[in-house]
Amino acid sequence: MKTEAAFRVTQITETHIQTIKQLIADNPSWSRSRLSMELCRLWNWYSPVGQMKDMACRDLLLKLEQQGQIVLPRKSASVRQGGNRTSITPVPHSTTAITGQLKDLLPLRVEVVESSHPSWPLFKYLLFGYHYLGFSGTVGENMKYLVYDRYNRPLACFLFGSAAWSCTARDNFIGWDKESRLNNLCYLTNNTRFLLLPWVQVPHLASHLLGLITRRIKGDWQRKYGHGLFLLETFVEINRFRGICYQAANWRYVGLTKGRSRNDRCHSLKVPVKAVYLYPLAKHLPGGEAS
Repeated sequence: MKTEAAFRVTQITETHIQTIKQLIADNPSWSRSRLSMELCRLWNWYSPVGQMKDMACRDLLLKLEQQGQIVLPRKSASVRQGGNRTSITPVPHSTTAITGQLKDLLPLRVEVVESSHPSWPLFKYLLFGYHYLGFSGTVGENMKYLVYDRYNRPLACFLFGSAAWSCTARDNFIGWDKESRLNNLCYLTNNTRFLLLPWVQVPHLASHLLGLITRRIKGDWQRKYGHGLFLLETFVEINRFRGICYQAANWRYVGLTKGRSRNDRCHSLKVPVKAVYLYPLAKHLPGGEAS
C-alpha cells in the first residue's frame, strides 16, 4: 500500500508506516513535533536549501492517522502560540506548488509590512502557520518583508528584530568588548524569521531572496528609525537546518552558540545550539575591528 506524502516528498510504503509505529511505541514521551523531526532526519527529508520538511511530515502523519493507519501521541496541553501579543486570523491563500526556474518568477516584488499594511494579516498568518517557531508579534525596532513573484503569489516572509544581547562568536568577530557592545548593539539586527513557503520549490530562490533583502534593509531601516545598520545576524538551529542558503548568499559563519538563551541568568536554561551567521553592511563596524 502506498500513500502520497505531503508536497510529494516521497512514496510512503508499509515499511515507512512500521517505522513510524515503532518510534511511537519506543518513545511514548515524544511530542508530535519531536516525532516528525526524527523522521525527517531518519529519511533525510530536507528541502533544496537544507530546511527540514517537518511541516510536510506532520501533514503526512495527520493523514495517516485519519486513515486509521497510525495513532499519534496526544496533543500537548499547552497551546503553541500561548501568550500571543497579536491576534492571528486565518487568511485564505493558495498552496498550489510553485516550481520551475527563478527567471520564471521575476521580477519579484518586496513589500515592507507594517501593522497598517494590507498584507499584515497574511504576513502574520503565514509565519504563524508555516514557520516552526510560529509568530507572536514583535517588540522593539524591527523590519518585516513579504515577497511576491510576478504573478502576485506570495513566496517568502522575513522578520528582522533586536540583535542578541550577547553572543561570543559574534562579539569576537567584531572585536567588541562589553562597553562597545552596549554602545553599538542598536546598529545590528537579527533575522529571527526567514520563511520560504513550503509549496515553493525553486532552485536558488532562497539565496536570491536573501541577497535582495540584504541590499535594501539598511536604507529601509534608516527611513523607518533614523539610523542605519552595520551588521545582520542570524542563528541557525543545527539540528533542523544546514544554513545552505545563508552560505550561498555570502553570510559568514563565525561559530556556534553555547546553548543558552538571553533569559539564562543562572546558566541552567538549555536551548538548541545554533550556528551563527553574520552579514556586514559596512566595511568598518562600530567599536570593532572586523570588516
